[in-house]
Amino acid sequence: MNQASRRPVLLGGDTSSEAARSRLRSCQQRRNSGQWRSPGKRGRAPRREEQEWSRSCCCCCRLLLAMPRALAACLFLLPLCARALALNVAAEDVKDRTEQLSQTSERSGNSTKISKELKEIVFVIQSQRNSFHLKKADDLKQSIFKQAAVLGKEMPTVLLIHQMDKHEGAWTILPLMHDFSVTYSRNSSWFFFCEEDTRIHLVKLLKILEGYDKSKEYFLGKALHDDESTIIHHYAFAENPTIFKFPDFAAGWALSIPLVKKLAKRLKNEPLKSDFTIDLKYEIALYIWEKGSGPHLTPVPDFCTEDFDSPNAAHCATTFANFLPLCGDPVKKTDIFVAVKTCRKFHGDRIPIVKQTWEKEAALIEYYSDYAESSIPTVDLGVPNTDRGHCGKTFAILERFLKHSPAATPWLIIVDDDTLISISRLQKFLSCYNPTEPVIIGERYGYGLGSGGYSYITGGGGMVFSRAAIQRLFASKCRCYSNDAPDDMVIGMCFSGLGIPVTHSPLFHQARPMDYPKDYLSHQVPISFHKHWNVDPVKVYFTWLAPEQKDFQDGRKHIREDL
Repeated sequence: MNQASRRPVLLGGDTSSEAARSRLRSCQQRRNSGQWRSPGKRGRAPRREEQEWSRSCCCCCRLLLAMPRALAACLFLLPLCARALALNVAAEDVKDRTEQLSQTSERSGNSTKISKELKEIVFVIQSQRNSFHLKKADDLKQSIFKQAAVLGKEMPTVLLIHQMDKHEGAWTILPLMHDFSVTYSRNSSWFFFCEEDTRIHLVKLLKILEGYDKSKEYFLGKALHDDESTIIHHYAFAENPTIFKFPDFAAGWALSIPLVKKLAKRLKNEPLKSDFTIDLKYEIALYIWEKGSGPHLTPVPDFCTEDFDSPNAAHCATTFANFLPLCGDPVKKTDIFVAVKTCRKFHGDRIPIVKQTWEKEAALIEYYSDYAESSIPTVDLGVPNTDRGHCGKTFAILERFLKHSPAATPWLIIVDDDTLISISRLQKFLSCYNPTEPVIIGERYGYGLGSGGYSYITGGGGMVFSRAAIQRLFASKCRCYSNDAPDDMVIGMCFSGLGIPVTHSPLFHQARPMDYPKDYLSHQVPISFHKHWNVDPVKVYFTWLAPEQKDFQDGRKHIREDL
């Protein structure tokens, strides 16, 4: 299999003691003389982060010379140092290029024009209320402002979706079109939407938007399409699913003001009818297309999901931070309790798949069934099995976690017996979340959000709860209205009533890999998939989720043969 990965290289790749001493002397001399330079940046003073990184490198070399056994630790730490440096340098590089282009514009008398055009773009960051996501959204907002400051005094409008949620459906965007039209249509030309991890090069973005007539209805983005008809899109366009294009939110997408005004008028006359929000990017494109009477998505090759430092991203106005979130040390395996929902009829075919694939990754795991079978073993919760919904069983699992799991265990994940998951990636992912906050994470769906409904985490991809969230739930009176009620929806309704938002992550998947566009998955580090139907689940696990074989170096993805 052809795999592209960045392996950690220790200060030039030679780990011998003599080489380490040589690199140490060179590093010290350059640091002490103030001559540190990063590649491609000769002739300027060293930045603070470069000086700090060089000192760290020297310290690591000293550690190698003093304690050879620390080699493995250095090999682990150096990529993290390099990653942190790369992020800072990339941000500075954008600023450097912006300044250069701004100076060129000033000499040609175009700086006022650029500033004016920038003012005509309304940026909308698809943010969330969780503290980790708030920080990422604010970082992106500040990046936009810093670049704008170089270009002129007129600052663009930057909106955060989570601050606009008069009702819970703000994240679905279409309910906001009326406010967008009324508030911004007079002085704006474009709305540009992006995710928290999207990186934007303002000058390049301006140049791209200049190429489209702002007086016409335009829907711009990086085009995705289904390779085969899929359940998450209700098997639409079954004869040729590739013909319908929808945007990859990670690359950013844009609507011209005439289209925003048209959508606002249509929504006023014809309120949204769909009960469920499942795949927002697809559903927005479908609504805009309006059965052929509205505009198709116009593909923009310069809206990209390449990583910012990829050689393929030189032309890109947008890039994407396509790595697994990691905020310090991964959480311990013993900090995650795994609950598997099953029933007697699946003990013989589904449970062996779990044991053959990901069970060994979990330190704390129990199987909850309607029948106690010691060979697995399963726990009979005393709740009759139901053909659907399973709300009674799920609430019994939540209560058992509070009463019987170690009090020091901060996280619970509930999965189905046909869920495939990477526990090692989940450990890294959860390092970015505070378990003392009420946190519920997974793939977010919506119900009735056009008319005061609620969001929920769909169960098949896995529902992650902090202990604090479960405690808040049981302190309330919200419970299942029947044992066969849809557990994930009832839980979503309960937390909505408590004012606790669910947190979306696209790394959890309710369906199989084949149900998602290949290009969409290509910039992800998936945590879970769901369903064994018409696939080899063992192959899916070892292709997409297994540690080591398909895991990621420095948080970056391998390139898969099947993509």
